[in-house]
Amino acid sequence: MKRETITTTDKKLDITPIEEWPIYKQRPLMIAGPCSAESEEQVMLTAAGLAATGRVDLFRAGIWKPRTRPDQFEGVGTVGLKWLRQVREVYGLPVSVEVATEKHVYEALKHGVDAVWIGARTSVNPFAMQEIATALKGAEVMVFVKNPINPDLELWIGAIERISKAGITRLAAIHRGFSSWEKSAFRNQPRWQIPVELR
Repeated sequence: MKRETITTTDKKLDITPIEEWPIYKQRPLMIAGPCSAESEEQVMLTAAGLAATGRVDLFRAGIWKPRTRPDQFEGVGTVGLKWLRQVREVYGLPVSVEVATEKHVYEALKHGVDAVWIGARTSVNPFAMQEIATALKGAEVMVFVKNPINPDLELWIGAIERISKAGITRLAAIHRGFSSWEKSAFRNQPRWQIPVELR
């Protein structure tokens, strides 16, 4: 596969096809791990089980957790990055973590994570996205950008463009659905027309 040049409204994005990413084996790409890293034991036991399947391409664990209200568990923080490094050393699994601030990016890169993802509450904020993009400049990591919580295609494109302008070419859009007041069987409304338009 050759590198793609994707044209958004008026910009050209240099995107490396996923088949050329270092974690790629075959589709579908399998990313798995605890939503929240709560202890070293939990992370290592989870990694052991996932590694044994031989089907996981990227191990993920949330160490910084954005919560709606204060005084809820907001993750173990930077100490969790040491656990992720152990996962890679012991089980050979590439590791990833969510980043929501410039400081998170610097800490994650310092600990050698292979990939970062940007959550829906962060991708909705152009100021936060610009800080993260600036911190990622020149980094050799894979970046996954979830759709913003709002069903706004331009916000999603803008978040992706900011990361692209920082020189990241291993860049993927993650469709996780959108918040809504409507009652639904889904936690987040898919609104499939938006990711279809993004593509």
